[in-house]
Amino acid sequence: MEFIPGIRLSEMFFSEIVQPILEQNFPDLSYSAALIGYGSEVLGYDNSTSTDHNWGPRLQLFVSPRDFEMRKNAILECLRQKLPRTFRDFPVNFSEPDWSDGGTQRMQFNEQGPVNHLVKILTMRAFFESTLGVNPETEIQPIDWLTFPEQALLEVTRGKVFHDGLHELEPTRAKFAYYPRDVWLYRLAAQWKRISQEEPFVGRCGDVGDDLGSRIVAARLVRDVMRLAFLMERQYAPYSKWLGTAFARLGCAEQLAPIFERVLDARMWKERETHLCDAYVILAEMHNALGITERLEPMIASFFGRPYHVIFAERFAKAIRNEIRDDAIKSIRATIGGVDQFSDSTDLTDNVQLSRKLRVLYTGETK
Repeated sequence: MEFIPGIRLSEMFFSEIVQPILEQNFPDLSYSAALIGYGSEVLGYDNSTSTDHNWGPRLQLFVSPRDFEMRKNAILECLRQKLPRTFRDFPVNFSEPDWSDGGTQRMQFNEQGPVNHLVKILTMRAFFESTLGVNPETEIQPIDWLTFPEQALLEVTRGKVFHDGLHELEPTRAKFAYYPRDVWLYRLAAQWKRISQEEPFVGRCGDVGDDLGSRIVAARLVRDVMRLAFLMERQYAPYSKWLGTAFARLGCAEQLAPIFERVLDARMWKERETHLCDAYVILAEMHNALGITERLEPMIASFFGRPYHVIFAERFAKAIRNEIRDDAIKSIRATIGGVDQFSDSTDLTDNVQLSRKLRVLYTGETK
């Protein structure tokens, strides 16, 4: 089988197969069709390796709550009986979930019986509540935004809508297109703060002969600078598997990526530190170009008289926080950022109910 990017495959599957079946059997059904949510193909990063799990001719059908209650089973059964067994040589049938592998389903040829397809029928509210933990019909509070992992925001805003018969899916996705201004500023400040907390340690570790520690800190700082670059370009950053791939598509990548490679290749801590400082200067000028604070000089200096060079990133964090106007965001005492800025635990960022509970870190409410 010749590989076809998943988004393209699913769009063709919808327009050529699923849509005609729905028009013939449910001509009065109002629905929206899309491929959003989980999956490398939703982000546009899939290749032939992706085809071994939860990949293939699949999509979501969003229907009204009433149609979900009254017609879901009929639509699913109709598709099970009428869908072809293959599309563009790919199986339309999928295996049962493999719960030893997180519920993974794989394309699986079948020669008889109904098709076990991956056309999911759901309501918009159910999808957004399961992905972000909020009812999309309600007003999203500034603090709520800090509990949304960026990967989850990517899942609701990337991919493609093939048909929006409900006239609701695209407007709702637009609500989550990017952070509100003051949430964005708070996350920017938190990312600068993260850099400030470790920027002298590349030199300090190296100075005492801990080259391994210096390398680890340098790699962490590269990741933090990359994530800061996403924020500056107002792009959601994906989780670690796709961070480098997505970073390469940023406007600043051409300038910064070679510097990061030099940081990670450096054999001596002073060389490592020098290259990191080169990156800090570029980020400082990018900050100034945003015009969100008064100009801050991209000055590299020794760390309080010690022989380690830093940009004193905390001054950027403080200047940005001073520009926040929203009372709820201003009242947050610690500059910890969003849930995926202070934790990279997959068990946290993949569990929307758990991440939503962390509102208490920002509000101080205990009930």
